[in-house]
Amino acid sequence: MTEPSSSYSLPSKKRQRSPDDNEHSLDRGRICLSLDDNLTFNDTMIALQLMRTQFPKLDKVLAQPFILQSQLYSSVKDRTQVDRDLESFKKDKVLRIFKLSSGQDDHAIMFMDDYLKQVSFAIKRSGGKDQDGSEVFEWFERYVVPSKLDVSITQLELCSLLSQGGDVTDKHITLLMNAGLLTRQLIDPNIYWFSIPRIGPILKGLSQE
Repeated sequence: MTEPSSSYSLPSKKRQRSPDDNEHSLDRGRICLSLDDNLTFNDTMIALQLMRTQFPKLDKVLAQPFILQSQLYSSVKDRTQVDRDLESFKKDKVLRIFKLSSGQDDHAIMFMDDYLKQVSFAIKRSGGKDQDGSEVFEWFERYVVPSKLDVSITQLELCSLLSQGGDVTDKHITLLMNAGLLTRQLIDPNIYWFSIPRIGPILKGLSQE
């Protein structure tokens, strides 16, 4: 007579699920739901992410990826939807938009994480946080960047936000401009453009494509 297979005895050895297992499963579920809620996948975001991966790299030019708004318009059919999406992404602090100071009627789009890396690099290149007045860089990152999402800022707004960190002087503003983080408007010197430091060579290459 054939003996029963020993495999039938395996289920009895299976580890019983504990309350902790259920809790961990719920935690993983919450994480997945959170990720799904935070990621918006549509034509505009797909185009932005794809163009980011295609960003050119030049020798001796350290710049985080950015996308020209004109290139985005040419990649997504519905321009009105692109404008809506960009405004939504900007409000959610997913990205920032910058007015180009190169004379072109165009804007640069940079993901927020990339912009913060570019800011840190610009601060190091400008002398770092050891120079006199360098506390303004921390104030800029902490109080200005997350609060002012437009392409420009008035001097009054700038000084008001920076003053949350300490007393603001003209030297502080000069340090921000020298680092390439701000550019004074020619028409109105009381208004500054937010700018992406050290993107000139790459911008020139993009405009020639």
